[in-house]
Amino acid sequence: MSATETTETQSASPASVESASFHTAPRNGWIEHWTPENPDFWEATGRSVARRNLVFSIFAEHLGFSVWLLWSVSAALLAKAGFDFSPQQLFYLVALPNLVGSMLRLPYTFAVPRFGGRNWTVISALLLVIPTLLFAIVVQHPGTPFWVFMVVAATAGFGGGNFASSMASINFFYPQAKKGAALGLNAAGGNIGASFIQFFLPIIVGGAGAFGLVEASQHGIVLQRAGYLYAALAVLAAVCAFLFMNNLHAAYSRPREQMTVVKYKHTWVMSFLYIGTFGSFIGYSAAMPLLIKINFFRSPIPSASIGINFAYYAFLGALVGSIARPFGGWLADKYGGARVTLGAFVAMIVGTLGVLLTLSRLDTVPAPDPAKVAAWTKDPSTFPGFPSAVVDAVNHNSDLFPWFLGCFLFVFAATGIGNGSSYRMIPAIWKTYATRAGAPGTQARIEAESRATKEASAALGIVSAVGAFGGFLIPITFGSPWVTDPVSAVKTAFMVFTAFYVVCGAVTWAFYLRPRSEMAREHV
Repeated sequence: MSATETTETQSASPASVESASFHTAPRNGWIEHWTPENPDFWEATGRSVARRNLVFSIFAEHLGFSVWLLWSVSAALLAKAGFDFSPQQLFYLVALPNLVGSMLRLPYTFAVPRFGGRNWTVISALLLVIPTLLFAIVVQHPGTPFWVFMVVAATAGFGGGNFASSMASINFFYPQAKKGAALGLNAAGGNIGASFIQFFLPIIVGGAGAFGLVEASQHGIVLQRAGYLYAALAVLAAVCAFLFMNNLHAAYSRPREQMTVVKYKHTWVMSFLYIGTFGSFIGYSAAMPLLIKINFFRSPIPSASIGINFAYYAFLGALVGSIARPFGGWLADKYGGARVTLGAFVAMIVGTLGVLLTLSRLDTVPAPDPAKVAAWTKDPSTFPGFPSAVVDAVNHNSDLFPWFLGCFLFVFAATGIGNGSSYRMIPAIWKTYATRAGAPGTQARIEAESRATKEASAALGIVSAVGAFGGFLIPITFGSPWVTDPVSAVKTAFMVFTAFYVVCGAVTWAFYLRPRSEMAREHV
């Protein structure tokens, strides 16, 4: 904007500026005036601009989630690509991006008010080129040390940060009454990127997929294809954000102003609850391919396998959780976020108990001598076939797989609903803070409401950062180094998770549903 234009904007009366804003808004760049709570403004201009920014925010965030979960499915395919990593090492590979992503969510959140939502979307999309191209390089060299894989996997955390900045940006575009649905759609569009990468990557790289409708390529696994494809898509997302998204001056604030939310008790209560909802969603999404492979599949050499192929079903968990998320936001708008969140934790308890019961009925599959496996791998023609004891155990476990999958998808649906409802609670909590400033329409109340929107966006970032840490803890617990048997480690992990959800449910009731509490009176 030129100096003349700036002067004219500043000297114009508020009424004339607002009237003009009803009819015009730039297609990209900075928007000076933004009042979504004004019904006239929202209908004339706000709705269409907010929707356009939401669409391209979803696209960029979707790719971020896909890159974030790139290793979740790739780790289960590394053996076929010639890499020899232990189950514990593979769980570390899928967990590390979640750790880095959770840490990046805080600076990504603060970047939106500092640089603008559109500008930061461009930058964050371009950063995805780094983990995708590095992935394409290392998977072509079977002799690459494990520590190099860990470094490359860590860069995939860039994709995890995208969620926080995207949600912080979209929160400013929508009025209070529509935040639940808008944030739910934005989050779901991003979350479903986890499902997309788990569904399409096996097909893209030449593996079997789509419930067996796509057969494995005769030329073997070519993992680098996925890296090159997503690098190109990241560039496309950056271009779209530059051309079609906006920055809001109304969203501008300094990091010091945003950091005030760390003083609020409910910032940390909601962070704890979000570990239970989103941390479970992203952690289970990352671990699901390996969970299926460890418990229901055996393949001592790449050319011989029996049991359930993870590539047919691993994407379903993230898909169900993503689809359920906007439904959780809608339910929260209708019935209150705390009620829906408590119901989600109850459902997660029931689901994890079902998963645990199924796992307890699995037969132990006899493990071959590692020396024999090494010999078979070196010369596949020497593999004598699967012993009858192994075949019987795997077949018995495969018969139980539908129960495992059904219970696990029930858990995923509950995490998705809980994600949507708990995120809807945050703007409602900060609206409650604003009501303490005075009667509606007073200057103190208006200033408090404006400040509450900015603080809620900062809180969304902090909550998402802490919650995403659960995505690191879950795979690490599944691959517990203190439990020698991977199957036993999985059972122990689900016991721990069930107990944790009981605590989360109790915290939700105590802080937000307890009779006569302030948050319960405001129907948070």
